[in-house]
Amino acid sequence: MSQIRGDELLIEREFKAPVALVFRMWESRDHMIRWWGPEKFTTIELDWDLKPGQPWRGTMTSEQYGVSRFSGVIREVERNKRIVFTFQWDEDSGRDRDTLVTVTFAERNGNTVQTFHQAPFSTVAIRDSHVGGWNSLFNKQQVYVENFAIAERNGIRT
Repeated sequence: MSQIRGDELLIEREFKAPVALVFRMWESRDHMIRWWGPEKFTTIELDWDLKPGQPWRGTMTSEQYGVSRFSGVIREVERNKRIVFTFQWDEDSGRDRDTLVTVTFAERNGNTVQTFHQAPFSTVAIRDSHVGGWNSLFNKQQVYVENFAIAERNGIRT
């Protein structure tokens, strides 16, 4: 579910997996690189260490769009509850200014509700251009996390 208000983007996604597992997929760069980026994009570089004050950066590529670089700073981490970081496309892309992303995690009937909030966007058009990309990224994340959860329930070490 996506909600759009003014200069904000809010996306809620429910995963058939426990909160600790969904959070762990954000916590581990080795897991995150496998699902980060929209469908048809491959993340080829991800420098992500989930500690407050830590700069992070990444690079992804696709046949249609070529190389995209992005970066930010981890602001807050509350294990299994919340991650706050800045996000910005690198200057050469000319896409937008620094935005603040807050990802929260909550349990609902044994599943995880992940809520993603990003703001402020400088224009409605730039905000709207992020809706499809983030939803596509969360599609990849959902498949990855839920397959991982199934493997763990079946005693398969991953």
